[in-house]
Amino acid sequence: MAAQDVSGDKARVAALRAQLDRYAHAYYVQDAPEVPDAEYDRLLRELQALEAAHPDWITPDSPTQRVGGAALAQFPPVRHAVAMLSIRTETDTEATGAEAFDARVRRELALAEDAPPVEYVCEPKFDGLAMSLRYEHGLLVQAATRGDGEVGEDVTRNIRTIRQIPLRLPAAAAIPVPPLLEVRGEVYMRRADFEQLNERQRERGDKTFVNPRNAAAGAVRQLDPAIAARRPLSFFAYGLGEVTPPEAGGPDFGTHYALLQALGSWGFPVAPQVCIAHGATDLVAFHQRMGAARDGLPYDIDGVVYKVNSLALQRQLGFVTREPRWAVAHKYPAQEQMTRVEAIDVQVGRTGKLTPVARLAPVFVGGVTVTNATLHNLFELRRKDVRVGDTAIVRRAGDVIPEVVGIVAPTLPAARGSLPAEVALAARGGPSPQGALRRIPRQPYVPNFRMPRQCPVCGSAVVREHGEVNHRCTGGLFCAAQRKEAILHFAARRAMDIEGLGEKLVDQLVDAGIVRTLPDLYRLGLSSLVALDRMAEKSAQNVLAALEKSKQATLPRFLFGLGARHVGEATAKDLARHFGSLDAVMDASVEALMEVNDVGPIVARAIRTFFDQPHNREVVEQLRACGVHWPEGPPAPRAVLPLAGKTFVLTGTLPTLSREEAKELLEAAGAKVAGSVSRKTDYVVAGEEAGSKLAKARELGVQVLDEAGMQALLVPPQR
Repeated sequence: MAAQDVSGDKARVAALRAQLDRYAHAYYVQDAPEVPDAEYDRLLRELQALEAAHPDWITPDSPTQRVGGAALAQFPPVRHAVAMLSIRTETDTEATGAEAFDARVRRELALAEDAPPVEYVCEPKFDGLAMSLRYEHGLLVQAATRGDGEVGEDVTRNIRTIRQIPLRLPAAAAIPVPPLLEVRGEVYMRRADFEQLNERQRERGDKTFVNPRNAAAGAVRQLDPAIAARRPLSFFAYGLGEVTPPEAGGPDFGTHYALLQALGSWGFPVAPQVCIAHGATDLVAFHQRMGAARDGLPYDIDGVVYKVNSLALQRQLGFVTREPRWAVAHKYPAQEQMTRVEAIDVQVGRTGKLTPVARLAPVFVGGVTVTNATLHNLFELRRKDVRVGDTAIVRRAGDVIPEVVGIVAPTLPAARGSLPAEVALAARGGPSPQGALRRIPRQPYVPNFRMPRQCPVCGSAVVREHGEVNHRCTGGLFCAAQRKEAILHFAARRAMDIEGLGEKLVDQLVDAGIVRTLPDLYRLGLSSLVALDRMAEKSAQNVLAALEKSKQATLPRFLFGLGARHVGEATAKDLARHFGSLDAVMDASVEALMEVNDVGPIVARAIRTFFDQPHNREVVEQLRACGVHWPEGPPAPRAVLPLAGKTFVLTGTLPTLSREEAKELLEAAGAKVAGSVSRKTDYVVAGEEAGSKLAKARELGVQVLDEAGMQALLVPPQR
């Protein structure tokens, strides 16, 4: 090999080691991952290949020779009596990955071709934080993170807050608990808990977490256990560390599966998907089965784990470097990858929300090729500081819309065939062209993207209400992007109640160009309906009859059906009662609208903006011309309603009233009926089988009524 090539490879090895150490530190110590797992694995494989070609370059501190992560200085160090080593990752996501592992095991065991298949245990590979729990005489005395595999962090106080982890083990278990027991497992966060946590973070204006693993690791490393207790963490057990030996009264397990059963009997949660497999065929089947179920699981997994079941065979196979020969993690296609942001466009959703969308250089992620990813809203785009030309981390899980979760400022010299992304960042303080191994802070945000003032689909005004993060198109009845949603809302049971006009029929009518605006519904003919898929003549006649019947409406239903922002059923009733006629509502000023019960400045401005759009007024006039009508009269006399300004919540089954009937009675008395209990709730009306809402009311001290108590409040007091 030429001296120049050797020198270049040696420099590359040094650069890779420094970069991998930095990425590992960010991932394991700072809980702030900078690149997807797939990118880290790619760099590690490149380093492994270079070291394999030059074994004399291998050093004890290379990332290939150790488990990443060091103990935080804030937590006391814990030296593991039995090292917490990682297992080999099989990045071949096809069936051949499982077959290759089985072939290696059989080869290491010197098994003949006609020998029986090897027995394995198959487990999900959780995306969480590895944890070691030490029990002495059945009592939890210490919890430690993996750290660097030899020394971890003492996080006992935080781990005690996880309810799935037993603080004391049963004294009378079928398999006696040994005097000394170290349980190894994974601390993780369920997806629903993660979403709720991020929602609370957003409401408080705090930073949101990139993924459940990041959130779980951050919770475990909280210095204040009270904060950790508010983070919803879970745990799965999957192995043992130091244990009292059999000759001293400890358990004598013959298989890994028996070990897992014992953990379950001692009160530890074990993944329900764990099973025994025989040979490569069963391994492939498990990998495929879990892959199909992956997106429906309540927690994240990024692969599955195969372990030789016999502990005797595990000891015979032993270890190579830092990894056991008897186990492997078989990955699925990466759900995060890196690619270049080519442009940022705006997409108009079915409800009028404008969403910035990153147009990407095509990248294979989550099993499909992705070219677009959502940026959610303007403020999220700015918070992540995404700009055209950036190298972005893109995430796609299952059928979830791909999203940009962050950007990367690369600090490695470009490897052969990789993106020259450092060029894209140079203008605002990215890494030097030579790829020096340091990050230079990005310059203050200067947007190269602005939200449009007019809808890119219909040209209507774009607004963002005070206190909201989303921009919206105001052309609800006219905008082609909102056409289907507007029609379905208009036809809903509580609006115009057009029976038979469901989602599938609306999709066909709009996609075929037969219906473009609401008045087109009343211009439909029998022949145009019968020509549609799965539409017989009788069904078409029923739809036409329902449309004809809906022409005889009420003003509240019509107002609600128009779909103006913030105008729900209760507000529509209040508007009709207050003004008496549609023209009076359409012409009312913001000040006049605010005189309506429970209409504040935000709702008033939204109504005014809706009727200020010429497109929306034109749709209303055409609907009238098609024969849609309702009774009108003078405004209702201003009366003091007995429950004006009061907020109610209904829960459970009432003795004589349906939920809808109770709601109508309360709204007629001036009350607002909400869907959830908060400190602003005045009363909760509870019937039989009342659930969490009743519990929440008692917790907050909200007054609870039965149906009779509610009826008593509906009657104004006698003077």
